[in-house]
Amino acid sequence: METNSVNGKSSLQVANALPAEEEAAAAGQTPIWKIVMVASIAAGVQFGWALQLSLLTPYVQLLGIPHKFASFMWLCGPISGMIVQPLVGYYSDNCTWRFGRRRPFIASGALLVIFAVFLIGFAADIGHAAGDRLGKTSKPRAITVFVVGFWILDVANNMLQGPCRALLADLSGGSADKMRASNALFSFFMAVGNILGYAAGSYSHLYKVFPFSKTKACEVYCANLKSCFFISVALLLTVTTLALTFVKEQELKDAADGGERQLKGKKAVPFFGEIFGALKDLPRPMWILLLVTALNWIAWFPFFLYDTDWMAKEVFGGQVGDNLYSRGVHAGALGLMLQSVVLGFMSIAVELLARRLGGVKKLWGGVNFILAICLGMMVLVTKMAEHTRRIDPNGNVLSPTSGVKAGALLVFSVLGIPLAVTFSIPFALASIFSSNAGAGQGLSLGVLNLSIVIPQMFVSFLSGPWDAAFGGGNLPAFVVGAVSAALSGIFAMTLLPSPPRDAKVELSGGGFH
Repeated sequence: METNSVNGKSSLQVANALPAEEEAAAAGQTPIWKIVMVASIAAGVQFGWALQLSLLTPYVQLLGIPHKFASFMWLCGPISGMIVQPLVGYYSDNCTWRFGRRRPFIASGALLVIFAVFLIGFAADIGHAAGDRLGKTSKPRAITVFVVGFWILDVANNMLQGPCRALLADLSGGSADKMRASNALFSFFMAVGNILGYAAGSYSHLYKVFPFSKTKACEVYCANLKSCFFISVALLLTVTTLALTFVKEQELKDAADGGERQLKGKKAVPFFGEIFGALKDLPRPMWILLLVTALNWIAWFPFFLYDTDWMAKEVFGGQVGDNLYSRGVHAGALGLMLQSVVLGFMSIAVELLARRLGGVKKLWGGVNFILAICLGMMVLVTKMAEHTRRIDPNGNVLSPTSGVKAGALLVFSVLGIPLAVTFSIPFALASIFSSNAGAGQGLSLGVLNLSIVIPQMFVSFLSGPWDAAFGGGNLPAFVVGAVSAALSGIFAMTLLPSPPRDAKVELSGGGFH
């Protein structure tokens, strides 16, 4: 947030604005290598996200959680996102620690990630040591450890992402060139993390690099997951340590020139009070943006939940725990890696495409129709796989034909196009439409975050029962997603206002996961 006047501002907003301006003045001289180091944290975060999205839904079923309840596991993401990310954004906006505003939260988030990954990776071993029997279908103690680790991991990821983005905004200091560079670099490192994470998840013999990972309680799939998390921890520790060591922040002193007295004379409004106050005063364009974003995420979240499970069950014809299912999961991870490659190139091209196509609303609406078509194509690929299913003389299901596998991988890859837009344009538009609110980086992210996490909670609650009601597969949730994506595209093109032409800096500032 930038302002040259305090007229019409509350004392709290003045206190937040003045240090931001002082940081901006200094940040204008920030060398690009420091921005690169902070942006590289995205690679460590996204590596872990890639493992979550590709491997954990199948893994919870191996631990004994039925498919129709597996989606409930993912409630922790939207719930922690709705509570933790806004709180962290708010307190990092106003943090007065001598280490800076953002760095303490980034460091704390990284340490929590390491602890959570330990719990998830060693859940089966801890469960066995606590009394779970080998070979038993359900492992309640391992499930308990896994659930605790999974929730902590989501909290930790939310602690990392918001402050990283806010720190990049601080370092850019209002410079259009640095803002574009920082967000392009953040998107680039997100793609790098995704590619590395999905590549690790697609390699079925990674556990041989860490032979101690395979134990009596932790077989090959579990050992591969554990090994992937070892690499994730090493990457995140490396990039976070380098960034926090070499990139310093100015200490926020509650508005150095007189702002401190103003803060003491007025009690700060609690964060969620600010959130609801912001919702009450939102302009109509922002409400339309929240609607389009919510529909967009109702479309995306079934795919994030069931992508590799769909590949393993519907495409490969495997059952949870057998070799064909494991091969399908690894093929799904390969598809997600290809998707990340497309995402990386598309992230760089978003701004150019928006100009060529006549604006961001047309681009966003158009790619939402691509999302709807791809989700519909997943139904077609499933029917093709069922029609061409092959059985050997012993009655075992064989791998799908090369045409079916190519079709599934093509759908995964093309989805990288709308995903790049989902990670950028909504956040850029939010910063434009709410630019008159006088809020910090954390508050504006918190408002938009509601339109992401509430749809995720909706899908997490209902996708499992939907699928169970129609035979236990993944297709019903994908059909609902396709309809929602089409509605999102229609509303984006017909209702969403176009941003002003002079909003160039903000338009390049999107991207979030």
